[in-house]
Amino acid sequence: MSRRARIIVVGNEKGGTGKSTLSMHLIVSLLHQGLSVGSIDIDARQATLTRYIQNRKGRPDFAQLALACPDHVAVPPTGDQAADEARLLETIERLAASHDVVVIDTPGSDHYLSRLGHSFADTLVTPLNDSLVDLDVLARVDPQTMRVARPSHYAEMVWETKKARAMRGERAVVEWIVLRNRLAHLDARNKQTMEKLLAELAKRVGFRVVPGLGERVIYRSLFLEGLTLLDLRHKILGFEMNMSHVAARQELRAVVEAIGLNNVRPEGHASP
Repeated sequence: MSRRARIIVVGNEKGGTGKSTLSMHLIVSLLHQGLSVGSIDIDARQATLTRYIQNRKGRPDFAQLALACPDHVAVPPTGDQAADEARLLETIERLAASHDVVVIDTPGSDHYLSRLGHSFADTLVTPLNDSLVDLDVLARVDPQTMRVARPSHYAEMVWETKKARAMRGERAVVEWIVLRNRLAHLDARNKQTMEKLLAELAKRVGFRVVPGLGERVIYRSLFLEGLTLLDLRHKILGFEMNMSHVAARQELRAVVEAIGLNNVRPEGHASP
């Protein structure tokens, strides 16, 4: 497939990790850089990213605020795997040929469309709640030694999609970034354990760990309003900036910089 866009896949087979919230904030951040962005939602059951964008476009002050939106396509499965995969392939090819960046939001489960979407990732971003329960999708941990026993099902799936990418003749190396979301401020022991286990696993399966977004009530309100933290520079009824919002925006800027999206060339590749 000939394309010029950089494709970012936000994926994790565990639900409730903030994939759609992160996807929307990455999309708007890229749009604010003046980049052309396509987005794909293949999470048919939740369709959170699709509803987020619908909430945005449905605002009565949408035009007044000049809110930027991506070229968005929802690709829910119908049960016909061959037809669904052909539709997703056509969507990826079309958006990648006409935009600088394509962001793909995936479901929190193992699904054939999710696996196919993952195989096109130039950058894979995996939000992970900072808990041993959520770590289970990446690694099996020996409770006696508290060491990584082996990679788990999602890490194995990522490896398989890399092989699928190589079989298409594309560069097999995918930049994989794990974002530690909802970092605990008080549970220092859990935090240290997660740091140790993720560092050990990162060496084995080849990802990079960066701090993600904190647990903040503001994200729930922003979803219903179709807004992101980046939109709060406007004077919008019901949203007064406070220190928590400022801290959240700093977290988001750090995430965008860590992923390498704060300086993307129009050709879709990060500047050196």
